[in-house]
Amino acid sequence: MAKRLTSSPPVLAGYSYVRPLGSGGFADVFLYEQDMPRRVAAVKVLLADAVNSEVLRTFNVEADISARLSAHPSIVTIYQASISADGRPYFAMEYCPDAMSTRYKKGPLPVAEVLDIGVRMAGALETVHRAGLLHRDIKPSNVLVNSFGAPVLADFGIAAAVVGDGESEQFAMSIPWSAPEVLQERVTGSIPSEVWGLAATLYTLLAGRSPFERPDRESNGREQLTQRIIRARYTAVPVEGIPPIVEDLLATALDRDPARRFPSMAAFAERLRWAQYELGIAPTAFEAASVEWAAAAPVDFSDAAPRGPVITTVAPTSRREVRAAAEPPSKPRAEKPRRRLSPLAAGLIGAVAGAAVIGVGMLFITGMM
Repeated sequence: MAKRLTSSPPVLAGYSYVRPLGSGGFADVFLYEQDMPRRVAAVKVLLADAVNSEVLRTFNVEADISARLSAHPSIVTIYQASISADGRPYFAMEYCPDAMSTRYKKGPLPVAEVLDIGVRMAGALETVHRAGLLHRDIKPSNVLVNSFGAPVLADFGIAAAVVGDGESEQFAMSIPWSAPEVLQERVTGSIPSEVWGLAATLYTLLAGRSPFERPDRESNGREQLTQRIIRARYTAVPVEGIPPIVEDLLATALDRDPARRFPSMAAFAERLRWAQYELGIAPTAFEAASVEWAAAAPVDFSDAAPRGPVITTVAPTSRREVRAAAEPPSKPRAEKPRRRLSPLAAGLIGAVAGAAVIGVGMLFITGMM
């Protein structure tokens, strides 16, 4: 299948186009430089001929969820979402120059680095879950590397399923990293399937290939790989020097039975941190939003969720008028009663004034002589 040509970059107010970064099924990504504040940004733009109600809904959900969660240090930051001059929806986000999908293809990553990535991603995903959402597409290509070399979780395009609700109608299958129950279409996503996805991603970074792939490419067809994942017989990481404690936690997270996996990302992170401690590695801080944060600001990402009006102009006096209307009318100032001088004070002031007049008169007479 021939690769399609990248669309033309849109003209965006406040941004200068730099170069293309990549393309996908429904969107292209370009590198821009923002004029103020000065910084580079990756801008994801929908294709003009791909815009329909479903694609637009998915695009809006991705922008909303990313903005909701991007305060987390291990989730990609979104700057802005709008519509370009030629009518294409876009959003600008943090530019990440690398991804784990390119890193592991160059060779297996060190155990210490993979454990660090695991704790950071578990914290990010625990935050996603506490917000009442599922990512549903955890894989190496969705773990980006930002400008500071830190891993960040990206691509919330199909993260619309709500934890504890039923199911979404959309099955997302990046087969090498999907859980057996997802491949069998028993669920579209769950916390146990997210635990599987993160474990499969960490295994891939350690091994240089996904958990159920084989060295010979001919036996890694879609159907063959799917059947091996459904049977889910864990095999050790095919790299020398992988500590048993790491193998044990991966085997638990990649158990065929969802009930036998770690019950939450927080529990998975604690097991990863314990492995770091046992191996003499400084444990990575586990960072996740508090439960109070999720309860205090629930967000409805459905199509029916109301959005506020878009204000494009502001009258110069609008703030002053609104403030004046909100303030209670001021009370008229009462005149202060004048203080009356006592007879003694009045006499002293009169004497001083008289002496001053006499002094001025004497100077005048002296000058005439």
